[in-house]
Amino acid sequence: MSYQVLARKWRPRSFREMVGQTHVLKALINALDSQRLHHAYLFTGTRGVGKTTIARIIAKCLNCETGISSRPCGTCSVCREIDEGRFVDLIEVDAASRTKVEDTRELLDNVQYSPSRGRFKVYLIDEVHMLSTSSFNALLKTLEEPPPHVKFLLATTDPQKLPVTVLSRCLQFSLKNMPPERVVEHLSHVLSAEAIPFEEDALWLLGRAADGSMRDAMSLTDQAIAFGEGKVLAADVRAMLGTLDHGQVYGVLHALIEGDARALIEAVRHLAEQGPDWNGVLSEMLNVLHRVAIAQALPDAVDNGQGDRERVLQLAQALPAEDVQFYYQMGLIGRRDLPLAPDPRGGFEMVLLRMLAFRPADNGDAPRVTLKPLGISQATVDSRNETVAGAAQVAPSAIAETPAPAPQPVTASVSAPAAAVAASTVALPASTPQVAEPEPAAEQTVPQVAAVEPVGDRVAPQVSGAEPVVESVAAEPVDLPWEQSPAAAVELPASAEPVAAAPVDTGAVPSQVPEPVVEQLVVQTEELAALPAASEADDDDEPPLGDYDYVEADAQGLDYDFDLPVAEPVLAVEPQPAAMPATGLAADWLELFPKLGLGGMTGSIAANCTLIEANGDDWLLHLDPAQSALFNSTQQRRLNDALNQYHGRNLNLRIELCKPEQETPAQAAARKRAERQSSAEASIHNDPLVQQMIQQFGAVIRADSIEPLDINA
Repeated sequence: MSYQVLARKWRPRSFREMVGQTHVLKALINALDSQRLHHAYLFTGTRGVGKTTIARIIAKCLNCETGISSRPCGTCSVCREIDEGRFVDLIEVDAASRTKVEDTRELLDNVQYSPSRGRFKVYLIDEVHMLSTSSFNALLKTLEEPPPHVKFLLATTDPQKLPVTVLSRCLQFSLKNMPPERVVEHLSHVLSAEAIPFEEDALWLLGRAADGSMRDAMSLTDQAIAFGEGKVLAADVRAMLGTLDHGQVYGVLHALIEGDARALIEAVRHLAEQGPDWNGVLSEMLNVLHRVAIAQALPDAVDNGQGDRERVLQLAQALPAEDVQFYYQMGLIGRRDLPLAPDPRGGFEMVLLRMLAFRPADNGDAPRVTLKPLGISQATVDSRNETVAGAAQVAPSAIAETPAPAPQPVTASVSAPAAAVAASTVALPASTPQVAEPEPAAEQTVPQVAAVEPVGDRVAPQVSGAEPVVESVAAEPVDLPWEQSPAAAVELPASAEPVAAAPVDTGAVPSQVPEPVVEQLVVQTEELAALPAASEADDDDEPPLGDYDYVEADAQGLDYDFDLPVAEPVLAVEPQPAAMPATGLAADWLELFPKLGLGGMTGSIAANCTLIEANGDDWLLHLDPAQSALFNSTQQRRLNDALNQYHGRNLNLRIELCKPEQETPAQAAARKRAERQSSAEASIHNDPLVQQMIQQFGAVIRADSIEPLDINA
């Protein structure tokens, strides 16, 4: 006997064997049991949902030898002939091949005759929407008042094409698409009965690929059995369908949660190996984010249509609600712009990088990037250095080493109202000379100069206090210590002299700065003091001083050289060598760090720490203050969670901002890179062939082109 496909072998032969369509079956079963039968039924729905199957079961129910009921016996000659497709009183018509009006008239000529064997003559017209307008008109009268022994069963996938006059003469039943859960359940039953090994993930792939059609699911299952040599495995089904591995979408989302750009690009590279439709990948991400949002609002409402309900619930717990909405909106906009990208993969990567770059900050502790200062900004206080009472000096970050002019005694007075100036103090470098402050009079208040910053072509100091003050300017440049806070650094042009201000008595004090410079400072300080308060400047049309890109300086002012390049802020600094090698707890931390599996900002924080104390479950780490911009409570919690997971117990982790004296993992990695680079350069320089090329051809070795080989790659 020839092989019979699963879709035909497992076609339901009674209402009890039907899968789904409960709303339709309930109405038909009640109508058959109560003998309230209509003369025309119309079944609509997409392909493979059971329209023709239900019509054949109705024909058996009407003509079964045991009587009219919703449960035909299935063993009598009528039931067997209907199942085998040879019952004479069941006339099946393919409307797609018989569209002419002559075919309909020939069909209707036999309606008046009684059935040959059964109780009813049943006309099953499939794809009825394919009939011509003339055929519909010829059918209308008979369809409205057929003989008592005639039943019309119509099926169509496009009911919109049927005339309203036909729809009004029929009982219409709309069949629904099969959900993936129902398809997987039925496929599991069929394969178990057929004794065919299968994986549940493979059935979910088939259920989603069927797109609501049970017949398509059965046909794809037949194909999967042949492809897998008698087994239905997930890998084989995925290769057969050419579908995307759903787990890789979760890999992309997890990389977004961790803020790990390297893992994100690596996930895209793995996706590219399958040659996917990038628009489809973005759609899958949006579907997952939609289900995550539902899980956050109502966890019980999350369906298992993708077979990943648990993973969705885990994402809902790990991803903040505002991030879900943000990623979903960015994904929608990315889908709109994806056709405009020069390369689909590049457009997809840009969408992910945009999500990563603009994701919401964690509780206001987002990493801050040092930007180039513009206009007047407030100076900050470095609490690690002590200052002389009532004194403040400027610590420049980059000062050109130019010869100082001849010192001349200069007296300068500064007057500024207290309401228009800032009251902040800047710490002094240890190497800067201090000016002793005499005891001020009881009725006087000593003002403070907070900082001096370049504004266009001017140098604008920030002053606090209301009494006059004499500024003393140092002649020799001062190098900024590494411990100095970056926020207190001010960048001056190369032609400007380094300035250090200290408030003293109102009398004349000798100074080592040219007179034009001090006069310029006095004039600009008075201008700053003369600015109106915020409440008085609401009606002023002039923008604030800091908004000017260029301000013309006085002819006797500072001589700036605009041709010199402006130094860009350094965002990543190579760790400096450690003062001492790692021993004891610090060495233990070097061994423990790679085992934690940390990445992103949390990994950067841990790499710049060293272990100081480990008293039972109380651990103390020292973090390099240079990494303080990346450090916040969220990073500390993630590092603590990683340690808890590794050790299998709850640790109490404390992190203090203090320069580690022993080697950190970042410093160890930098040292190893430097050693490998030195070894590689020495190997190139000592190579006999390279030496021969240098001697014979005058070759030159470019040090920046030498890279050590990664032996682990």
